[in-house]
Amino acid sequence: MSDFISYIMSHHGFRVAKYLPFGPIVNVMPYLLRRAEENTSVAGQTGRELMMLRNEAARRKRVG
Repeated sequence: MSDFISYIMSHHGFRVAKYLPFGPIVNVMPYLLRRAEENTSVAGQTGRELMMLRNEAARRKRVG
């Protein structure tokens, strides 16, 4: 689930959980690459995610 969808759902009161694989990079990367190949919508979400990251960075700069 993209961060955009998670943000909207949490904004509307839904509880959102994320699965975060962790461990040595050599063990985690094959899983992440496989998931990226399976998720064909990743390419379309990149621009939106980048925009949200830039907006959040700007917000934190103003606040902090």
